[in-house]
Amino acid sequence: MLGTPHDIGPVPAGTLARQIHPHDLPRLSRVVTTAVAESLWFEDEFRVLDGPDRWVTTRGQVIRDDATGHVTGLVGVVLPSLRAGLHRAAELLEALPTAFFSLSREWRFTYVNAEAERVLGRPRGELLDGDIWELYPAALGNAFETYYRRAMSSGDPVHFDAHYPVPLNAWYEVRAMPTSEGLSVYFFDVTERHRLQEETERVARRAQLTAAVTSSLAQTLDAEEAVAALARTLVPGLADWCVVTLADAEVPAGGHGTPATMRDVGWWHVDPGARPLVEEYCRHRMGALTDESFLLRTLRTTDVVRLPEDAAARIRGVLKPGRAHVLITELTPESATVLPLRGRGRTLGAISLFSGADRPALDGDDLVTAKDIASRAGLVLDNAYLYASQRGVVEELQRSFLTAPPHLDDLDVAVRYVPAAQAAKVGGDWYDVFKHPDGPTIVVIGDVSGHDLQAAATMGQLRSMLRGIGATTPPHPAALLAQLDRAMAAVASESVATAVVMTLEPPGPGGDVVVRWSNAGHPPPMLLSGDDDVVTLTGTNLLLGLRPGTVRTEQTMTVAAGDTLVLYTDGLVERRDAGGLRAGLDRLRATLGELRDLHQIDDLCDELVEQLLPDAPEDDMAIVAVRPRPAAR
Repeated sequence: MLGTPHDIGPVPAGTLARQIHPHDLPRLSRVVTTAVAESLWFEDEFRVLDGPDRWVTTRGQVIRDDATGHVTGLVGVVLPSLRAGLHRAAELLEALPTAFFSLSREWRFTYVNAEAERVLGRPRGELLDGDIWELYPAALGNAFETYYRRAMSSGDPVHFDAHYPVPLNAWYEVRAMPTSEGLSVYFFDVTERHRLQEETERVARRAQLTAAVTSSLAQTLDAEEAVAALARTLVPGLADWCVVTLADAEVPAGGHGTPATMRDVGWWHVDPGARPLVEEYCRHRMGALTDESFLLRTLRTTDVVRLPEDAAARIRGVLKPGRAHVLITELTPESATVLPLRGRGRTLGAISLFSGADRPALDGDDLVTAKDIASRAGLVLDNAYLYASQRGVVEELQRSFLTAPPHLDDLDVAVRYVPAAQAAKVGGDWYDVFKHPDGPTIVVIGDVSGHDLQAAATMGQLRSMLRGIGATTPPHPAALLAQLDRAMAAVASESVATAVVMTLEPPGPGGDVVVRWSNAGHPPPMLLSGDDDVVTLTGTNLLLGLRPGTVRTEQTMTVAAGDTLVLYTDGLVERRDAGGLRAGLDRLRATLGELRDLHQIDDLCDELVEQLLPDAPEDDMAIVAVRPRPAAR
């Protein structure tokens, strides 16, 4: 450790002295001389000459003769010193772009790196050994003192943001970690980040109403539900009360609604006591509108109609005598504004905003905001109609493919298909059952990724290709899926799909049926056997459309007459809020076990849908149930 030769026997003191750094030798000599003179323990650190930062710690004791009291020698040890490691740590802290300082338990600075000097605005000569509360008195009574004292007393690290006033006038993100000596503090100047946050909040407040309306409209693609929510959102932000009118969806481009083709579908009033009056007014006003009414003028011209004053009297002037005439008098609006809801080339409805005498007429920035909201609402309504139209087309397309299963002499087959509740979620689930020319029955269940018109079209394409392949090639499930994979690549399909292909041989003499299946990443089929057991048909390969050369395997088992095979898509079992796919498979197994006594396979499918599907399913779902019939006696 000292760098001396490994000789046997005493080492001369001069040899040792020559190994000690000349800057440290005088101090070490004084320490030892003092220990000899006063019969003390001694301890010191020094550097050896074979390395610039190799420090050694020595601890020892003076030995005296008990009889004479003379010094007879020194006994001690030498140990590696921690100083070199601390020196390197200090170098790292100095190089950090992060401000760092340490505090003693008396709240005095014991270390400050260069970045901390810059951020704190003082040289380390002023900071070291200074009391933090005296040097930075504004830290008292705010988050800095609260969190520092909490960390020191609890021993737990803290992390917080806080503002320090003038002279620093800055926001800091602080991490303080307690140590045996006190507190280590890392901190970052985040003033610019907070400035950007405040600016963002100001912008957000200005756009809060528009954002609320957009969010409300985006929550549903049902037009009537969307506009009903819109009326509540606009009150009291823009008016005291509001009525939203929806024109018939079949109004052609360039046309406009008439009282016969319009309905008030959303209304709200800031005063709960006046809401029944608004509701009744909406029930009567369509029949009371004259051609000069402001609502019809807006629908004809697509202009915003403003009544900045005396609105109740002016509205009465364009209404036929009757209940609506009386109600507008009781509601007493002082001002009103009617804004059209425009879609792509047609007027879909209108928003009517009313305010009393205590509120200024809609104008300036509020009017600009109202126009923006009406424009957004018109587009959302138009999208709702387009989605509804698309939904009808897609459902028709799906049902044209998902036909009723054929009548088979040896098998009972039942199928079910339930579309997703949301109009935008249409598409990819399919099933098929058909007889192969060589005798077996082929059963298919599949799911194309995506929930749109493209997914539905791809589903039809895959179903058709697989049926064509299955009817013209030997009925081997693995080979059928492999050929479908190659066909998808040949037509440059970019879709991904899961599927199970299963073949059921004609029943043997005892009524048993040999079943073969191959699975391409699809939820596993299940077998409800006659001995009341529910068996999961495991074994799967890669999804279709990922790697056309995938080697596909198949499994074989024998199914007895009366046993039921259940194939399904993930819409039956997968719930994001109920444990995912694994929990869904467990629920399906348990439900099948509970339904084992149902004699009709159609009843079994109906009960699975009833018990496992939510009221508004997020995904479409298909089921195919197959049961070999007992042999005729």
